[in-house]
Amino acid sequence: MKVLLVAIAAVLGTVGSAAAQPYPSRPITMIVPYATGGSTDAIGRIMADRMRASLGQTVVAENVTGANGSIGVGRAARAAADGYTIGLGAWPTHVVNGAIMSLNYDVLNDFEPVALLPTQPLVIVAKKSMAAQNLRELIVWLKANPDKASQGHAGIGSTAHIGGVFFQKQTGTRFAFVPYRGGGPAMQDLIAGQIDLMFDPAGSAVPHVLAGSIKAYAVTGKTRLSAAPDLPTVDEAGLPGMYVSLWHALWVPKGTPKDIIAKLNAAAVEAMADPAVQKRLIAIGQELPPPDMQTPEALGAYHKAEIARWWPVIKEAGIKAQQ
Repeated sequence: MKVLLVAIAAVLGTVGSAAAQPYPSRPITMIVPYATGGSTDAIGRIMADRMRASLGQTVVAENVTGANGSIGVGRAARAAADGYTIGLGAWPTHVVNGAIMSLNYDVLNDFEPVALLPTQPLVIVAKKSMAAQNLRELIVWLKANPDKASQGHAGIGSTAHIGGVFFQKQTGTRFAFVPYRGGGPAMQDLIAGQIDLMFDPAGSAVPHVLAGSIKAYAVTGKTRLSAAPDLPTVDEAGLPGMYVSLWHALWVPKGTPKDIIAKLNAAAVEAMADPAVQKRLIAIGQELPPPDMQTPEALGAYHKAEIARWWPVIKEAGIKAQQ
């Protein structure tokens, strides 16, 4: 009997010791809802690599693709709320998809916010032969030539597509939308002069602008780009408030303990403060959020505000996910 009691005590002691292990005590998975090679994947891998130093555990970026990111986000929503699965999301996955798709999770209520990550504004660009020399002239030309111009984008519901819809709403212009199977093919056609316009993420647009392959009119952010400081903002170019940004953030499943969220947030904030990380992010067209926007509470409030801002625009335009 005494031997049995000793054995039970030993087992309970082991269980108690395991339960008392400080977080994190094993590797963490970061679900990236898009394929390798894109800006979301690059941001995830840059952040995961640096967060490892703060957390003392490997952070493994796992690409779970499909349905405009909703497959990966759904897996993150269903994961255990223990901090060992974190989801990398973005404006399309956590704002747009909720308005254009029927999801098996709630983009707002099934997650706990961790940290807002770098933001990538769009650049309003045109084919090199476009006569307009600045944004005001472009708007005048589009108004004088309704339905004659074409805008390429990376698919229905993409950031570039909704950016174009918002531009039309803000300016009273009309032009055709041409969907592509990604931003790369659309950019190739813009450079070739087959389409007239794009509202392209800064990371992919800026190299072509700097190379002189296309014209650029403005950045759809409140500040100029570090990678292309000569480009004016939409406020400076004559279209104030035309803000559209492809932002990224980290979330964990609903119910994750607050102390775990605090550790993950601290690791993300420390990563974004690292000069080497900043250099890598700026090189791919990203802009860092200000310190007061890097808290879980700030991300939660920003997420709600973005849904309140964009869902009416998307629904008014009748945008639905491609089947």
